[in-house]
Amino acid sequence: MSNLFTDALRQILADHCSTDVVRQIEIQPDPHTLWDQLDESGFANVLIAESKGGAGLSLHELFPLLELCGQYALPLPFGETIMGRALLSAANITCPKGLISLSQARMVNGVMQCNAVRGGSVSSHVLVCFDGEIRLLSSLQAQRSPDIWSMDATLMWSHEQWKQAPIISSAGSLLEIQAAVCSAYISGALTHVLDTTLQYAGERRQFGQPIAKFQAIQHQLSVMAEHCFAARMAAQMCFQVQQLPLEPLRVAVAKARTSEAALEVASLSHSVHGAIGFTAEYDLQIYTRRLHAWRQTAGSESYWHDVAGAYVTNSNDASLDILRNATDFITTEKI
Repeated sequence: MSNLFTDALRQILADHCSTDVVRQIEIQPDPHTLWDQLDESGFANVLIAESKGGAGLSLHELFPLLELCGQYALPLPFGETIMGRALLSAANITCPKGLISLSQARMVNGVMQCNAVRGGSVSSHVLVCFDGEIRLLSSLQAQRSPDIWSMDATLMWSHEQWKQAPIISSAGSLLEIQAAVCSAYISGALTHVLDTTLQYAGERRQFGQPIAKFQAIQHQLSVMAEHCFAARMAAQMCFQVQQLPLEPLRVAVAKARTSEAALEVASLSHSVHGAIGFTAEYDLQIYTRRLHAWRQTAGSESYWHDVAGAYVTNSNDASLDILRNATDFITTEKI
């Protein structure tokens, strides 16, 4: 069944999320046409139980859908919306119609402030975590200021608005959920960047032969491939559960490994492409900018390395047991 969902989403993204569409949304953040296609297809409700009008997919089945979002550089917080609607449905709270972002907040001079909210300029609502509580707040009622990334924004609400917002009883950490979503995005984008770089190296000729024939280029491509496949495996392990909550160690490993790969693969891809990779007309820069943005979202590799290290050192289990539990995969195929 997951293949049916994956094929359907791939067709929607191929038809409605071209790089030209991504560029246009970045210039003039208006997600309605693309969002309407995704919303009408029902993909935003795939984690909601069938009894409540959703598809009832597991997190294991969700991973390839989120990976596709990365492969098409989807400029909307779609995975966050899927997770957000699942949390709201589980709490028996009516899901808003628009996009949902996820964010951590801090209190600044009596104002609830969320910095660099991913998709904050296009989302209608934000699930905000502060002091252990998760509440649903309207982006339209927030004071909004632009961030360095065109789709992101810093949002602020009054303390009174925070107290009036509904509390969500969440299964797991909102930061871990966002980190898991970004690890899947990164995995998909890495695959696209590797494929693009391999194609370019095979077509670009220098000294009478494709540059892919040069040993230095071959070495860079092999390092890129190593990072891509290791990152994808780590991201897949993160989603080897049926439903929320996620397993903290797997999230830490996934976000750390994918973030590390994002930095290396982006750098190597531009090294192979040379100057053309930085031009606005060439698609590579769309994906490498996404890689850097998703790497920084919900903590980079340095943060999650600390989380993983603390988990291991504070555990009473043997190191081999921790490794075995963290790398076990769900088997869905019939033997």
